[in-house]
Amino acid sequence: MSGAAPAAAPASDHRAAVLAGFLGWTLDAFDFFLVVMTLTAIAKDFGRSDAAVALSITLALAFRPVGAFIFGLLADRYGRRIPLMADLVFYSVVEVLSGLAPNFGTFLVLRALFGIGMGGEWGVGASLVMEKVPARLRGVFSGLLQQGYAAGYLLAALCYWLVFPRWGWRPLFFIGGLPALLALYVRFKVKESEVWARTRERDFSAIGRSVLRHWRMFLYLLVLMTAMGFVSHGTQDMFPTFLQRDWHLEPGRRALLTALSMVGAIAGGVLFGLVSDRIGRRRSIAIALVCALTVIPIWAFAPSLAILVVGAFLMQFFVQGAWGIIPAHITELSPDAVRGFLPGFAYQCGMMIGGTIGYLQALAALHVSYAWAMAITAALAFSIAALAAVFGPERHGIVYGAGAPAGAGA
Repeated sequence: MSGAAPAAAPASDHRAAVLAGFLGWTLDAFDFFLVVMTLTAIAKDFGRSDAAVALSITLALAFRPVGAFIFGLLADRYGRRIPLMADLVFYSVVEVLSGLAPNFGTFLVLRALFGIGMGGEWGVGASLVMEKVPARLRGVFSGLLQQGYAAGYLLAALCYWLVFPRWGWRPLFFIGGLPALLALYVRFKVKESEVWARTRERDFSAIGRSVLRHWRMFLYLLVLMTAMGFVSHGTQDMFPTFLQRDWHLEPGRRALLTALSMVGAIAGGVLFGLVSDRIGRRRSIAIALVCALTVIPIWAFAPSLAILVVGAFLMQFFVQGAWGIIPAHITELSPDAVRGFLPGFAYQCGMMIGGTIGYLQALAALHVSYAWAMAITAALAFSIAALAAVFGPERHGIVYGAGAPAGAGA
C-alpha cells in the first residue's frame, strides 16, 4: 500500500463511534465506582474493614490486564465491534450478580470477573474511536472519550445520593446492567474501523510477532500508565472515605461533593485535550500535573468546607486534564496492526499496579489521617507521571493507516 493517508471517516460514522466509546467507558466507570461510593456500607454488611473492601477495588484492577489481553487480541484479529459488544454484555451480567453476592468471598470473585470486563472495554473502544475521528481533533475527542470515566463517577455519585439512603448498596449494582443495552447500539449504528481493515494482520501469530517487535514501546507505556494510575486512583478511590472519616460528611454531601469534582474532571479533560492538539501531548500532560501539584494543600488540608469544594473541583480538573490526553497519546504511539491490543494492555497493566494505591492509603490511614496519606502519595505520583510524560516519545497528529505494509488487510 502507498503512504497516502486514508480517507477520513464520515462525520456521522465517527460520531456514532465516539458516542459508543464514551457511553461504554461511562457505564464501565459507573460500575467500578459503585464500590468506591459504597465502600463503608459493604464493609459493614459483610463484617469487614475498609482496607478489606478496598482490596476488592485492587482485585478488580488486577484482573483488568486479563480483559485487555483477551479482548485486545480479538479486536486486532476480528475487528473492534464484535469484541466490544461481547465485552459490554459480559461486564453487565457480572455487575448485576455483584449486587446479589451472598458473602464477601463471592463478592471478591465477581469483582475479579468485573475487572476482566472493565479491562477489555478501554482498549477496544479507544482504538475504534481514535481510528475514526479526524487527526486534527484527536486530542479533544480523546478528552471527551476519557472523561466518560469521570461521567461514570458522576453518575455513580448521583445514583448513590438518590438510591443508597432508601434501599442500600445492592440495588445500585442492578442498575449496572444497563451496558448490555449499549451493545445493541454498537450492533446497529457503529461501523467497523477502516484503519483496522487496511492494516490487520493475517492471524494471531502475526499479531504476536508484531507485539514482540514493539516491546520497548510497551515498556515505556507501562511506566507511563503506572504513574498515571497512581495519579487518578490516588485522588479518587479513597476520596469518599476521606470525606466520611476526616470530614464526617453524611452520604448526601459526600455524593454531591464527589459529583461536583467530576464536573471539573469532564471540563478539564476536554479542555486539555483541545490544548494538546495545539501544543502537543507531552507538554499538555506535564502542565496539567504541575497545576494539580499546586492544588494539594486546598484539596487535602482545606480549612473550610467551601475551600474543600474548590480544591476537589480543581484537583479533578487538572488530574483528568492530564488523563484526557492519554487515549490520543498512547494510541498514536502504538503501531497500526496492534492498536487494539498494545495501548489497552499497557493501560490496564499500569492500572493494576497503580490501583494498589487505594489499599496503601487505607493502610496508611490507620496511622495518620486520610488527608496526609492522600497528600503525600498524590505529590509523588504527579511528579513521577510528569517526568515520564516529558521524557517519553510523542507522535502527535500522525495519520493512522498511512504507509501500511503490502499485504496488510489480507
